[in-house]
Amino acid sequence: MQNAIVLVVGALLEVGGLALTRMGLRTGLRERPLLLVAGALMLFIYAVVVNQGRFEFGRLTGAYIAVFFLVSQVIALAFFRDTPDYKTLAGGLLIVLGGAVIML
Repeated sequence: MQNAIVLVVGALLEVGGLALTRMGLRTGLRERPLLLVAGALMLFIYAVVVNQGRFEFGRLTGAYIAVFFLVSQVIALAFFRDTPDYKTLAGGLLIVLGGAVIML
C-alpha cells in the first residue's frame, strides 16, 4: 500500500510539474518565470518521492508508468479539457494491464 501511495503522489507531482511548465511556455512573459520555476521544482520533488518506494528500479518505473498514465488522463481532462480518444484509451488499457502484471 505504501508503494502505491508513493507512486500516486509521484505521478501527481510529475504531471503537475509538466502542466505548470506547459502553462509557463504558453503564457505571458510576466507569469512565465514563476510557472517554469514551480514546474521545475515539482519535477525535482517528484524524482525524490518516487525513489522512496521499495521496488527495484525496473519494476518501479514499469509500475509507475501505469499510474502516471491514469493520473495524466485525469489532469488532462480537468485542467486542459482534453478528452482521450479510443486509441489513447486502448493503449492506456494495455499500459495499465502491464503495470498490474509488474506489480504481481
